[in-house]
Amino acid sequence: MNLSTYTKEFPKNFSLAFPIMMGQLGHVLVGFVDNLMIGNLGAAPLAAVSLGNTLIFLALFLGIGFSFAITPFIAEADGEADIQKGRVFFQHGLVMCTVNGIILFLLLLLAKPILYHLDQPKDVVDLALPYLDIVAFSLIPLMIFQGFKQFADGLSMTKYAMYAILSANVVNVIFNYLLIYGVWFFPRLELEGAAIGTLISRIFMLVLLYLILSKRPKLKPYFVLMKKSLDKKIFKRLINLGFPTALQMLFEGGIFTATVLLAGTLGTNSQAANQIALNLASMTFMIAVGLGVTATIRVSNQKGKKQFKTLRDVAYSVFLQVFIIEGFFALGFILLKGFLPTLYIDDAEVLMLASQLLVIAALFQLSDGLQVVILGALRGLQDVKIPTLICFVAYWLIGFPVSYFAGKAEALGNIGIWLGLLTGLTASAIMLYIRFNMLSKKQILTFEKTKSTA
Repeated sequence: MNLSTYTKEFPKNFSLAFPIMMGQLGHVLVGFVDNLMIGNLGAAPLAAVSLGNTLIFLALFLGIGFSFAITPFIAEADGEADIQKGRVFFQHGLVMCTVNGIILFLLLLLAKPILYHLDQPKDVVDLALPYLDIVAFSLIPLMIFQGFKQFADGLSMTKYAMYAILSANVVNVIFNYLLIYGVWFFPRLELEGAAIGTLISRIFMLVLLYLILSKRPKLKPYFVLMKKSLDKKIFKRLINLGFPTALQMLFEGGIFTATVLLAGTLGTNSQAANQIALNLASMTFMIAVGLGVTATIRVSNQKGKKQFKTLRDVAYSVFLQVFIIEGFFALGFILLKGFLPTLYIDDAEVLMLASQLLVIAALFQLSDGLQVVILGALRGLQDVKIPTLICFVAYWLIGFPVSYFAGKAEALGNIGIWLGLLTGLTASAIMLYIRFNMLSKKQILTFEKTKSTA
């Protein structure tokens, strides 16, 4: 196949992905801003945010994973030009996301005592709990927002969620500044102030996206309430796609969360350094997530049109594009490993540890980027069960044992923990690529055979 077959798709891929990238980056920037402002308070508060977010991230992985089920159904209905089908999946998906938000909030409240049994510094846990309460409640508006966002993404209208998320970041920065440090007549709330800023920004984000989408003439048919009651069969289809997707995110996110807990056993400075490296790596990962959603949208569209050869070419163009982009990020991490951690904190030991981790983070950029876009393409084919098994094997049977044994203080410490991440992500990328290659070839052969016998 000529290379131009793939590179000619780059502009369309990027035009779809860029707003998603900026939107996903906006979500991470909320944490980035919290870390920068809280880092000024010292290593213990920064470690507390890291610890509190371990539970928040696990909940996010589940909630966002379920919401991702909405996009391929909407994109496929769009490819078929079936507005009624799209409306049904949108409205059922919105109900699903709302219920998930409430459930996740309640589960987090019940899970708080777990933090005292994870071998973490007690002062860090005491600081984390009030922060966790407020951020947990913010998951309700965030999950409803996800329902609207995934619907718009499925229609290739990716820019509106970006507008809402970036605007919400401005709101978050303002309220963080006022409430963390107690500026003007606002009280000095430190970590709780950062959590309140996050809650306010997420409510603002939801309201703004709803207003934007509901006013679009093209989308008005989707906002007309269904005459029939909710259909269990539609929920079943959404859950059958969403639950494995949530597990995929949980398996991957879980191993990153495990690094926080393993780093915590090495001390406050190791945990703070781990948080810095994770936050920087998560920002570049959001770029890959944008292309992963693009793969889902474009593959679903081609599936709806039954253009399976084009589907395969489009998917491979996204794989190549993310590989090139993540290569640049890897180079940047290596060249700037001494500078980037200084944006967070002024502590010699933490800076030294974080700069070492960024070298390994640079190495797994390529694997991490590839595995997330291949997962997106497989989601577009509505193939989620085997990829979920692949994720479990790669992260927990291959990657985690390396992190656990090599990450002990008497072994390689933080570096060993991150070598486990590198191993797991690489194994995942290889196995998922084999799965997509096999499945896409099979679909082309099946379709051509069906045409020849018709």
